[in-house]
Formats: sequence, C-alpha cells, structure tokens
Amino acid sequence: MAWYVLRRLLQMIPVFLGATLLIYALVFLVPGDPIHALAGDKPMTPAVEAQLRARYHLDQPFIVQYLLYLKGIVTFDFGTAFSGRPVRDELVRAFPITIRLAFMALVIEAVFGVVFGLVAGLRKGKLFDSTMLVISLIVIAVPVFVVGFLAQFLLGVKWGIAPVTVTGKAGVGELLVPAFVLGSLSFAYVLRLTRNSVAENMSADYVRTATAKGLSRPRVVTVHILRNSMIPVITFLGADLGALMGGAIVTEGIFNIPGVGGTLYQAITRGEPPTVVSFVTVLIVIFLISNLVVDLLYAALDPRIRYA
Repeated sequence: MAWYVLRRLLQMIPVFLGATLLIYALVFLVPGDPIHALAGDKPMTPAVEAQLRARYHLDQPFIVQYLLYLKGIVTFDFGTAFSGRPVRDELVRAFPITIRLAFMALVIEAVFGVVFGLVAGLRKGKLFDSTMLVISLIVIAVPVFVVGFLAQFLLGVKWGIAPVTVTGKAGVGELLVPAFVLGSLSFAYVLRLTRNSVAENMSADYVRTATAKGLSRPRVVTVHILRNSMIPVITFLGADLGALMGGAIVTEGIFNIPGVGGTLYQAITRGEPPTVVSFVTVLIVIFLISNLVVDLLYAALDPRIRYA
C-alpha cells in the first residue's frame, strides 16, 4: 500500500507541473498590461513603472517568471497582490470558507444522493423510483443560479427562516442553504448513479449466492449491493470536490460569501496574475489530493484492487 501511494504521488508531479504551466501561460497571454491596469487613468512615471515590473518579475522572460513562481510555491511565498497585500493572506482568508462550503455541499449530495438512490434502485420501476428520476431530471435541467436566487427569495426574503446573505464569519449555519444550492446539481447525478448501480447489482450472481446462503436482507443490501455500487459514486464524488470549489463562484456571488469565488473573480477583473495563478494552483492541489483519496477508497471497497 505504501508503494502504491508513493507511485501515485510521483504520478501527480508531472500533472501538477503541466497544469500550473498551462494556467500560468494562459494568464501570461491575456491581452493587456497589468501595470497599466493597476495605474488606471493616473499617469505613471517610467521609474515607478520599471520598479513595479521588477517587483512582480514582469520584466523577465516567461520561463523565468514561471520558474520563480515554482520557487515561490516551494517556499510558500505566493507573491504580493497589486493591492500590496501578500497573496498568502488572501489564501488563508478565502480558502477555509470555500472549503467549508464545498465539504458541506459534498456531504449533503453524498448522503441524500446515496440514500435516495439506494431506495430507488431497490424499488426499480415503482412509484418512488419514478418520482426520484423525475425530480433528478428537474434539478439537472434548472441552472444553479436559478436555484440559488429561488432559495434566497423563498427562505430568506419571503419566509425569513434563513439569512439572505452570509456575513464575514461564514458560519456553518449561514452556509447551510448555499451548500444545498451548490450541491443540488451533483445530488441529482449521485442519485442517478447510485440508483443505476444498485439496480444493476441486484441481479448479480454474488447477490443471488448471498441470498441463497440465508443472509439477511439488510446484510445483503449493505455489505454486498451497496458496497459494490459505491465505486462509480466515489469516483464522481472525488472529481466533484474540485468542481464544487470552482463552481462556488456563482453560489458565493449570490449569497455574498467572501470565499475563493469572489476573490478570484475580482483578481481576474483587475488583471492580477499572482493572485489568479496562486488560487488556481491551490485548487489543482486539492483536486489531485481528492483523486488520491478516491484511489485509496477503491482498495477499501473492492478487495480485488487491494490484493492486486
């Protein structure tokens, strides 16, 4: 197992380098001059402009800028934003909020999606199954921003049972409704994945064998059917964590959450390459780690993978 983890970590290195190089190149090729954008309509002397270019390494070739950026990542020095505040401070402020929001959405979609999908798969073709399929299709068809504004209006404005916007503290109670909104689309996919996988495994040979041996219905469902049905669901949830972190931009904008989405959007509009690249790099690292966890869960769920 240790060798397997080490091999997966080594495989993550070229992925990380390739992804960060691509992101850095895209930011580098964006039209416009960030120094001139920083000055706005105010005149800037050549000396001040040269000083700013040297400070942010904009006077260096692209490859030199990228290597200096990698050096900063190793030393946890993400540079300085154009506002003069260290990017690391922005990361420390914004990421805990978005991570908390994304994990809450992940738990909500996993719990409700697996439970409803399991019941629908066990009752394939019946009323509950048909109802869940219709509800999941409606959720998939409705855009997330529509669900967000609807939840904000009904729960916050009309009924007053939830805050309309989130304060700077972004507590768990305040993030509950945004987490439901953020995880709504993925909930529908998890439900359908679980339902289809459970319905398929219901007719598998090992299920019939376990039933013929006299095992109780709850044990057959939990140990044999559900455990083997969770492999595609775990795959989706692992990849979805990174999608939730990126997709939180819309939800954070609706509920005024001071997380990664709002900060990243402001950095893009202001043309701040250090902030944009640093935030996206952390998102890449989170995505890689989540996929490593998924690979380890494969071995826990499927003994064939563990023994191989």
